[in-house]
Amino acid sequence: MSFIKNSQKLTNTLLFFVITTQPFSLVAKQGDRERFELTHNKAVIKVDGRMDEAVWKTATKMELKYEKNPGDGTPSPVKTEVFFYENGTSFNVAFIAYDPNPEKIRASLRDRDDLWADDNVAIIVDTFNDERSGYEFFVNPLGAQADVRMDDTDGWDEDDSWDAIWDSAGQITDFGYVVEMSIPFSALRFPDTDEELVWNITGWRNYPRDVKIQMTTNIFDRDIKCNLCQFHQLIGFEEIKSGNNFQLTPTLTVSRADEKPDVPGEWQNGDIDVEPGLDVRWGLTQDIVLNATLNPDFSQVEADAGQLDVNNTYSLFYPEKRPFFLDGASYFDTTNFNFVHTRNIADPDGGIKLTGKTNEHSYGLMIANDNNTSFLMPGNQGSDIATLDEESNVAIARYKMDVGERNNVGVLMTHRQSDNYHNTLASFDGTYWLSQNDSIQYQVAQSDTKNTADVMDEFDVSENQRDTAFSVDYSRDTRDYNLKAGYTNIGEDFRADLGFQSRSNIERVVLGGRRTYYGESDGTLTQWGYFGDWDKTYDQDGKVLEEEYEVHGTMQGKKQFFTNFGVVHREKLYEEQYFTETQFKTFVEIRPIANIIVGTFFKFGKQIDFANAQLGDVVYLEAFTEWDVNQHINASINYNYSHLDVDDGRLFTAHQSDVRLSYQFNMRSKLKLVVQYTGIARDVDLYTEEVPEDLPDAQDRYFSSQLIYSYKINPQTLFFLGYSDGGYQDDSLAQLTRDKRSVFTKFSYAWQM
Repeated sequence: MSFIKNSQKLTNTLLFFVITTQPFSLVAKQGDRERFELTHNKAVIKVDGRMDEAVWKTATKMELKYEKNPGDGTPSPVKTEVFFYENGTSFNVAFIAYDPNPEKIRASLRDRDDLWADDNVAIIVDTFNDERSGYEFFVNPLGAQADVRMDDTDGWDEDDSWDAIWDSAGQITDFGYVVEMSIPFSALRFPDTDEELVWNITGWRNYPRDVKIQMTTNIFDRDIKCNLCQFHQLIGFEEIKSGNNFQLTPTLTVSRADEKPDVPGEWQNGDIDVEPGLDVRWGLTQDIVLNATLNPDFSQVEADAGQLDVNNTYSLFYPEKRPFFLDGASYFDTTNFNFVHTRNIADPDGGIKLTGKTNEHSYGLMIANDNNTSFLMPGNQGSDIATLDEESNVAIARYKMDVGERNNVGVLMTHRQSDNYHNTLASFDGTYWLSQNDSIQYQVAQSDTKNTADVMDEFDVSENQRDTAFSVDYSRDTRDYNLKAGYTNIGEDFRADLGFQSRSNIERVVLGGRRTYYGESDGTLTQWGYFGDWDKTYDQDGKVLEEEYEVHGTMQGKKQFFTNFGVVHREKLYEEQYFTETQFKTFVEIRPIANIIVGTFFKFGKQIDFANAQLGDVVYLEAFTEWDVNQHINASINYNYSHLDVDDGRLFTAHQSDVRLSYQFNMRSKLKLVVQYTGIARDVDLYTEEVPEDLPDAQDRYFSSQLIYSYKINPQTLFFLGYSDGGYQDDSLAQLTRDKRSVFTKFSYAWQM
């Protein structure tokens, strides 16, 4: 019997509750939270990591006095000072990070967003003073950068795909290291006003030694889920301007791709393809940005990380990488579902996007076309990808309103249409805080789809599909424990063709929790605990699809050691049969010496063989290591292995390797080699398909390699030159054979006016 038969009644009740109930007042414990007057000085610094300009003597100063992790507000083990001032066009920051043993400082020349193994310092700012979202800017002792957008509406959530254009530099000294940053106000969004502004801000230092210690300027109360509401505050900014904030980024990609139409066979040389493009970013005001793009480049400048896709019924997820779609991407996020995944817009000729925030109102609008119309076809036991041989037009609109101190409500609409197809989705979502520890997140959506004849035939769906989706999650978070409960109902005909929604025709309930214990900062174990949950999933007719129990333990301690281990037990329906899966899992990560990290994920137990609808014994292993050979050379290896044994023998064995070697000449210049290999061996006699041509090959092997040189002044002013190739082997070939190769170069330059 279905867990909840009438989700519409629950939806109406919840919306009535949200609209009619007064918001709970979330006032963080003030503790040592302070307000600081921000220094204004028109001086322009040379960003070199030396702090030799006189302006730093009068800059606003804070000290990172407190340990956030693993200690709980205890005094910092080392001294760190941070200085701030603004000159009308830039927010300037400097750190003096003292270290009693400077020779132990960990720092390498790094590509952007790749400094997490190093010592580093950061500022985290909430420029709207709404305690909902912020910007993070990290720098290592040699000046390498990382920038992150953070969301704090339901705990600390980060997105490092966001990139800004700003300056940084660092110097290692005999007392520690010094870092300088200069962040143009054009890189930030903040209220459009001539009055005084208040920014919530914290200084941050990561101090990785035997234990990785995090230090901040303020004490964090772990019993309060809100983080930004505990930051110190900077007051001032009356004279700041974001400038003209107009950025023009032309791109030029030149490539040639060769292929072998028949393997084995002769190469067919491709034509030289010249693809100009243009991205425009215009800050209409300090908090509203207009983006436009013509022919956005989608060449895979760097290969995606390998994912082993064997005995899997759901489509793989790959992240977005294009600047036009990344800028302001968070404005289109919703609470419970991923209804906007712009990588689905695979081949647009152009697009335009407006995003902004005015007082408590956030909004986004995006319009584009797509010459490659592909989307997920979801189900309750798997998903597939449909591709239409026709161009489509895309429109996405999002509005969100902040309510009270931390609540919000929002609406989203997406539309994709071609001559013989359309998919339209409308959604309402929000977050409601019952107390400083208890929150409810909810979302309800409806979709309407018209399918082409080809999609109807291939996926056995009707011409018109219309259905709803609903989800509500409750969580209680405290210092020592977490409780959660959730309910999701997705109709059989529900589709989100511009999102990544791989399941439909399900109704699911989940209950779970976590317990955490804390040790001393210098203890063998600094933190440990356990967590688990129970969930049950039905189809829309009330048939049980899966019931699952899982319990896990966690530990972390010296050598940056972390482990998560546990057992999962489930009863699962597949092809009208119930199977019992019990699997033991463990993840371990440790840094045995300063410049090497190793880790593994391992599971074994019972697992369904989806090709033959039977139960087997699975062994699955992921192993990885990364080695900073010196400040210039970095090497990493990721290896995946899996095999499945059934009653009559070993059904398959799969291996996958992803090897990466890079040489960073300096902070801008880098040479990188990527080699990927996948090999799958099957015993075809153990496959039970009735039609012989549907049987898989006994052997499938794939490889690809890429050698690429990059020179990056900033995320959008860059040069690439690269070569890549790939090939395969199946039962018709005696050995691995190349069937594709390409050379390419890309140039882009960000003109800021």
